[in-house]
Amino acid sequence: MKLFRNLFAFCYVLLLPITGISQSKTYTDPKPSTGIQCQQWEVIDVVFPVNKKTKAPFELVATAQVTDGKQTQQIPLFYNGKGTWVLRYSSGIMGDKSYIITSELKALNGKKGKITVVKNQKTERHGGIVLNKDNPRHLFYEDGSHYFNLAFECDWLFALDYGKEDMAKTKHLLSLLNEYRFNQVVMNVYSYDVSWPKDERLAEHPEHEYGGREDIFPFLGSNSNPDYSSLNIDFFKHFDKVISEMHDQEIVSHLMIYVWNKLVSWPEMESEADNRYYDYIIKRYQAFPNIIWDVSKEALHKTRATAAYISERIERTRNLDSYDRLVSVHDYGFCRNHADEVDFISMQNWQHTLYQNMLNARNDFPNKPIFNIEHGGYEESPYVVFPGAYVNAEVCLRRNYMCLFAGGYTTYYWQGSSWNALIHNPFEQPDDFKKPHFEYFTHMRKLFDSAPFENFEPNARYNGSGYNLTNEKDGIILIYTPKENHYTSAKVQISKEFDYENATQQWFNTLTGELTPEEKYNMKELGFWDYRPWRYEADAILIIRNLKPKNK
Repeated sequence: MKLFRNLFAFCYVLLLPITGISQSKTYTDPKPSTGIQCQQWEVIDVVFPVNKKTKAPFELVATAQVTDGKQTQQIPLFYNGKGTWVLRYSSGIMGDKSYIITSELKALNGKKGKITVVKNQKTERHGGIVLNKDNPRHLFYEDGSHYFNLAFECDWLFALDYGKEDMAKTKHLLSLLNEYRFNQVVMNVYSYDVSWPKDERLAEHPEHEYGGREDIFPFLGSNSNPDYSSLNIDFFKHFDKVISEMHDQEIVSHLMIYVWNKLVSWPEMESEADNRYYDYIIKRYQAFPNIIWDVSKEALHKTRATAAYISERIERTRNLDSYDRLVSVHDYGFCRNHADEVDFISMQNWQHTLYQNMLNARNDFPNKPIFNIEHGGYEESPYVVFPGAYVNAEVCLRRNYMCLFAGGYTTYYWQGSSWNALIHNPFEQPDDFKKPHFEYFTHMRKLFDSAPFENFEPNARYNGSGYNLTNEKDGIILIYTPKENHYTSAKVQISKEFDYENATQQWFNTLTGELTPEEKYNMKELGFWDYRPWRYEADAILIIRNLKPKNK
């Protein structure tokens, strides 16, 4: 029997590399002389089977020191069940690397290997999300290109294909988001159910209900009968596939590690089980370039967590994460009072004065990006899941633009996918189902593809009857005009600050993406008599280009 096991293991190694359950390239216990190759920002798993039962495997410390001779990373391995440990790795730095593992487990201690990182071949892949000291109010990719953070809330994404071999539903939904130009999903590691009443119509479509499932739980047992003595490895193997598919489609996971208002049976704060769960997530997912950490949704909701606890979790994250992924907290009060602990300011604001509130936050924190994760606009769907303050699609879109024109980033919610009701294929539903207006955000991305958002500043002095973004570097002014507005004009600003001999103007329809022909800018004495297209039909943005700042 022993000979058979050894022969099987030998044959298994000869088949490397293979595609593992995580959809990352997987190498099993490669010889030190075996060269492992990956592209920049590609995720690989180096798996080490240990044929020995180990007590408390999740608490066992195993660390890989990875170096290229100039820089060194201390990367924690994670336990993956059945006596296996995994070194999950990615890098944006090309070249030859070597690793050596240090562990109290003799079978792991001293394991060595080589990894060569070659140039990235995916044109749409740009690396992890980082800050830029030269432009601290915006988010960037590792390769230096701007990351236009356009998020989509989908708390139950983890449950979509749970227990199934394929990822058909998850792939379909993510492909839609990719097609319509969303590049981030705000999501929970795990949620159980909602506490508010559910729409009776949802019972007629159980295929769209993902709340209350007892077969999904990150610990042993179930949410109703939890066993915190260990973690559910199968849960995380499935979650690997979700995050990997997002990475394949270049969609960032804004990963909320906890959520306090979704009826989850969490272990006691700072208990051994709580720390095991939290640490495991940081160890297991830090190598993915498409990760942004968020300690908790509704972080200080009710009395479940204290500010001190959230601060400790942030410190814990930074101590374990060898990739320095960005960290924030879904609670504006916490971010405001602990700005030095977070990488960007997260807001949740439903007020009618959203634009001014966002602008105030931007002024209060001039060296950090501002991201409104939840602005109370939850576009209507076939089910009333959580109506919030605004459900009309155009009004929800307007609130997203209000965030942008205040110089911050924003999130879109559709009630048919943001919470327990999850319709992964909305455009394949019957005609009487309310469909989401994803296309509005494709148009938004189209606009900012041609007008670099990272170079704009909100200019409230010249808002007039709309909202003003000014980009001196590229010589562009944008004025957002609600459809009820009779006119808008940039005349005062331009006459004071710009030479406009070669300036042009055109209008952008936020609902259709239509652009009027670009024409020479003509500063009339009574600019408000100019024709404003789509008046009372659609919000529009006046685009004035080819301006030259005076005295520069």
